[in-house]
Amino acid sequence: MKMISVREKYTLEVGSPTPVTSERQHEEYLFVVDKLASKENPTREEEKYAEVLMTLIEVYEEPHYSIPDASSVEVLRGLMDANGLRQKDLVPIFGTESIVSEVLHRKRDLNKSHIEKLSKRFRVSPAVFF
Repeated sequence: MKMISVREKYTLEVGSPTPVTSERQHEEYLFVVDKLASKENPTREEEKYAEVLMTLIEVYEEPHYSIPDASSVEVLRGLMDANGLRQKDLVPIFGTESIVSEVLHRKRDLNKSHIEKLSKRFRVSPAVFF
């Protein structure tokens, strides 16, 4: 088995990379990856080393830092906030302000037509509403 030779300043306290099991280890791996990423001309070995660390970081982060899925109404409210829109601004999409209100208060679901129009209006994939 060939060892990847990485300069001493990038080596980890634990020696060879292992699965991340603690927040301290996670931070250490992030620090090393950041150092390698900011290097102007990394060697192929350093790039491989960073890839291994990133894989281990991602495996650790998935259950620890995952962002829960947002409901279609939460997505819509976020898009409205980000664009400074009020209910009445969405009447052209929904037809009436009462329908906009019903959707925002979860009394009515978005239909296919609403999703198509919203995705065009906000320039996002229709998938964000599912």
